[in-house]
Amino acid sequence: MGDAMASSTSKKAELDAPLHALGFEIEEVSPSRMTGRLVVTPICVQPFKVLHGGVSALIAEGLASMGAHMASGYSRVAGMQLSISHFRSAAVGDTVLARAVPVHIGRSTQVWEVKLWKMDTSTQGEELQVAEARVTLLCNLQVPDEMKNIGESLRKYSKL
Repeated sequence: MGDAMASSTSKKAELDAPLHALGFEIEEVSPSRMTGRLVVTPICVQPFKVLHGGVSALIAEGLASMGAHMASGYSRVAGMQLSISHFRSAAVGDTVLARAVPVHIGRSTQVWEVKLWKMDTSTQGEELQVAEARVTLLCNLQVPDEMKNIGESLRKYSKL
């Protein structure tokens, strides 16, 4: 069972190369909920050895963009605004969970809420909230002809 999960996770690398490069694992893929996790490593920390705020922002925009792309029927989306608040740090070795859900899905814009938590290793549950973001995206933009298949990798893993 563990090998099947690892294989599925590594296949999802095609969904977002920058997130994958940092070690982020996408778990749930749907137009109503995107989730994943990151084990904090030296590559994703700032000089004080805690999770870099830019990495949290990358996670927020990445999950919201993928979810919005699916929720708009696989039309093109573009981030307009990202606002993120950081509440506490996550140190090297901590596992950070992320969940993105839509707050508003309109004809021309979408707003997504993204929350990040440190996982409590003793219970495997969500524990202390690390950050919370709100991502606003333009949606239903025309997809250029040379990028018509851009949503195929999301369709492959999506739970519609």
